[in-house]
Amino acid sequence: MSLIGFLIIGIIAGWLAGKITKGSGFGLLGDLVVGVVGAFLGGFLFRLLGLFPGGGILPSLIVATLGAIVLLFLIRLVKRV
Repeated sequence: MSLIGFLIIGIIAGWLAGKITKGSGFGLLGDLVVGVVGAFLGGFLFRLLGLFPGGGILPSLIVATLGAIVLLFLIRLVKRV
């Protein structure tokens, strides 16, 4: 996947994660950061569990979104403390 494609997946995943977790969103740049970091986190967690969803746009988006949801959960958990 190209860098542009990776960034687009990151933006969409961050936005979706914000909507799924009932967040207000972080703006374009914030959603991008959450999505890209979430993509790395999701990929790490999937490999740790022995799951390999395959290549392509949809599996990448699913992994990135799930990783971003986990990231948002951890951020909100830390903010409470």
